[in-house]
Amino acid sequence: MNEFNNRIAAQRKALNIVNGSGLFFEPLLSLTEKAIDRWSNNNRIDNRNQLVMLLKSISENLFFLANKSQEQVTEDYKILSEKVNNQLLKLKHELENRR
Repeated sequence: MNEFNNRIAAQRKALNIVNGSGLFFEPLLSLTEKAIDRWSNNNRIDNRNQLVMLLKSISENLFFLANKSQEQVTEDYKILSEKVNNQLLKLKHELENRR
């Protein structure tokens, strides 16, 4: 259950980082690819923008973590989880640099 809570917390953190920045007209509501595409389109951010690509990468990594079996919490899972944490820090810095 801890892995589930960590994934949910990471998703919330990403949304809070983006929406708490105050830089965007429309808030990001989810980390699905469609939600990110809608958000970027409505905020007039190119899909090739580093911020959009970072959000999609975080989304893909969280999706991978969500599909790992509870029995298979391996070193790969831990490494990917750490990667997500690093991506969240990068996201925070990216938005701070836009102010």
